[in-house]
Amino acid sequence: MDVTLAREWMRAAAGAIAADADLLTRLDAAIGDGDHGVNLNRGFTAVVAALEKTPPDTVADVLIKAGTTLMSRVGGASGPIYGSALRAAGKALPPTAEVQPADLAAALHAGLEAVRKLGGAAPGDKTMVDAYGPAADAFEQAVAGGAGLTGAAAAAARAAAAGAGATTPMQARKGRASYLGERSIGHQDPGATSTALIFQALADVS
Repeated sequence: MDVTLAREWMRAAAGAIAADADLLTRLDAAIGDGDHGVNLNRGFTAVVAALEKTPPDTVADVLIKAGTTLMSRVGGASGPIYGSALRAAGKALPPTAEVQPADLAAALHAGLEAVRKLGGAAPGDKTMVDAYGPAADAFEQAVAGGAGLTGAAAAAARAAAAGAGATTPMQARKGRASYLGERSIGHQDPGATSTALIFQALADVS
């Protein structure tokens, strides 16, 4: 992955979130505050603008700038969580204009760890971790098996989508949805859904 591809990933993620902002909002309205789609759309729109205004020199800087922008522009829990994930991933990368799939695999896990540390979520809690965790694992396993970025990203996207779908029958144990108890069952988690969109965006540009 080079700087241009990293920027294309963020641009594709912004496009995907904009296209599905209404879906994310409907999902969040059922078990949360109802603002997930609006907030993320605003945040990723700001990310694209920030990356165009001051183009980064390294892949790490692309992710760090994206994360910093989300943290400063998105309200609620989404900004800190998604921003922390991207910042941690960026900081885990070597400061070069191009990184290898193995570097990105390690960075994705660093981002996941940041999310889990910040929100305290574990697999099965009905959060973005249920999509992010399988995606990071699938990416790492694909790379270990000899896949390049294209194959690893595709594997991660499939795993993220499956993970997001698997949140539907879960009872939420973290976040606003946890206040609903059993009433959270039967609704796909909006954070897991948007996470799957971001991983699909990576697959689309890789």
